[in-house]
Amino acid sequence: MGEKAHAHPGAAGGVPAAGHPSGVRNVVLDGRAHSVDSSDAAFRTAGALALREAAADARIQLLEPVCEVAVLVPDDYVEPVTSDLSGRRGRVVGTEQSPGRRTLVRAEVPETEIGRYALDLRSLSYGTGRFDRTHARFEAMPPQLAEKVRAGRGGGSPGA
Repeated sequence: MGEKAHAHPGAAGGVPAAGHPSGVRNVVLDGRAHSVDSSDAAFRTAGALALREAAADARIQLLEPVCEVAVLVPDDYVEPVTSDLSGRRGRVVGTEQSPGRRTLVRAEVPETEIGRYALDLRSLSYGTGRFDRTHARFEAMPPQLAEKVRAGRGGGSPGA
């Protein structure tokens, strides 16, 4: 119905919802078709209005991708690297000793925070560190960042 067309821009600040193609599953509980008043456009409009009403009453959370990051650095640079990862809203999961006086630092970091990490790691470790990252999952975005995203994408009004 019309809820898909109106859900695509996102009821939460222009960000599409996760899951179903529109991010929303709808079930029609009651309705009637009438030869004069019923049309495809009328049903689309009704679906869009229902979604708009549901979104206004819902507690919508924005999700952000989180990466597992593995950083290999000489032992002398472990503290600056762990401090830097923490400053990027990352959680250091653990460290492992590696051959050659090197340490593998494992962390989970929001993807938006590690866009320039290769350059920053080179600077932190004087060109001796390297890292790998893989997508881990999606997590709820902190409220203050979610508000910035909503404000930057039209204020978060449904169908905006």
